[in-house]
Amino acid sequence: MLPALIYIVIFNYGPMYGIIIAFKDYKPKLGYWGSEWVGLEHFRRFVTYPEFWKLIKNTLSISLYSLATFPCAVILALLINEIRNTRFKKTVQMVTYAPHFLSTVVMCGLVTMLVGREGLLGHLYGYFTGENQNLLAIPQFFSSIYVWSGKWQNVGWGTIIYLSALAGVSQELIDSARIDGASRLQVIRYVNVPCILPTIIIMFIMDTGSILSVGFEKIFLLQNALNMDTSRVIATYTYDIGLMGGQFSYSTAIGLFNNLVNIAMILIANKIAKKFSGIGIW
Repeated sequence: MLPALIYIVIFNYGPMYGIIIAFKDYKPKLGYWGSEWVGLEHFRRFVTYPEFWKLIKNTLSISLYSLATFPCAVILALLINEIRNTRFKKTVQMVTYAPHFLSTVVMCGLVTMLVGREGLLGHLYGYFTGENQNLLAIPQFFSSIYVWSGKWQNVGWGTIIYLSALAGVSQELIDSARIDGASRLQVIRYVNVPCILPTIIIMFIMDTGSILSVGFEKIFLLQNALNMDTSRVIATYTYDIGLMGGQFSYSTAIGLFNNLVNIAMILIANKIAKKFSGIGIW
């Protein structure tokens, strides 16, 4: 375990002392400790930013939309688990896993082609409306394009942990249910789902903890001037003012704000799960 621990300490915990610049007016020539201390000034600046609530709204709308599709991986895992033909089962797993290994750039290129004016979905939209459209140019479609393309790419990979949990379900319990007259759907509902429920709840809590952490790279690649009203999120704003604008202290403060909200969401989700199901991360 030592190499992994060393890696985590160096690359995950080591850089954390840099968080201090969120409370300073950081100047590279003065360094972390020599820069002027400004306290919560950058946090106040962010929450009083004229488009603060718009950034929060866009980020939350995409995050909550993604969270609403959480059951897709569970349902797919239950369906794959019911396949009896081993060769067909492996083929389905391979086909659903494969998109996960595409780079984000390639994925966004495929999405752009599909939803473009001459793409399949652009033509389908034109069939119902009478005119082909680039769907990425329609702001209200951005969240759906982002979420469902991501779900197509990662839903197969997301089934791995649930299939592992299903493999641990007692075969004797399943056989007993069948002897008692349970159908396949009843076995899934009353045996498989309760057995993997702790895994489902823990994964849901972890997903809830990234409520404000919409991935920057994919948003940035799908973003354009026409969909900016719905695609400008906290991550892209941080990029604009941090890397492009050189406002390192301000962007660090925004990142810290994000992390604190995500930690709070994990605590709340864990407490609710513990109260209603008795299952939680701790």
